[in-house]
Amino acid sequence: MFFVIDIFLMVIAVVITVWAQIKVKYAFRTWSGVHAKSGYTGLEVARYILDQHGLHHVTVEPIRGSFSDHYDPRSKVVRLSEAVYAKTSLAAISVAAHECGHALQHQEDYGALVIRHKLVPLLNITSGTAPFLLLIGFFLQLSNLILVGIIFYLITVVFHLVTLPVEFNASNRAKQIIFSEGIIARDEESGVKKVLNAAALTYVAGALVALMELIRFILLYILSQNNER
Repeated sequence: MFFVIDIFLMVIAVVITVWAQIKVKYAFRTWSGVHAKSGYTGLEVARYILDQHGLHHVTVEPIRGSFSDHYDPRSKVVRLSEAVYAKTSLAAISVAAHECGHALQHQEDYGALVIRHKLVPLLNITSGTAPFLLLIGFFLQLSNLILVGIIFYLITVVFHLVTLPVEFNASNRAKQIIFSEGIIARDEESGVKKVLNAAALTYVAGALVALMELIRFILLYILSQNNER
């Protein structure tokens, strides 16, 4: 019975991950083909938002790769991919505004973002150690070692859960700014929402998969304990 549940959870995790990736790629590809009436590029939108909020010291740089857009709080740089930086599409404007939303969070020490940053050093240790502990624990049937691995993996789950409000808040900030400032026309708002909502699904999927992995490990821990008796 344990193994049936284990396989079921693994299959569901794969389905959720693939579905989220397909969803975000489809939304981005669709709205990348629709140019914004304002004619603003991702760079121009990012620079406008940052300057309007006093973040003149935050730079905007291009970066190679797809879906590589991010805000670097250490270097204070918003990095935009080739499909966003110099493009005038609704998708490009949406992504650029979203990444600037993270810069605004950093500016005001947004609670969930602060917690996520504090978790990173701990995550760097536990994320690499947890799989090793779990693998050795399951192989040697050492329930105590498995338990330590589960506790370590729990940090990953917490990180995923904390990431959710960070990403949703950044998207809400992005929509509020580009809608209120007239960067996006009223009839273009639905496209922006679809892009940002699809992107948010990837983080929801990540959190769900992490939770299911945790459940799998707990079930296997219970099974290992039963085997030791």
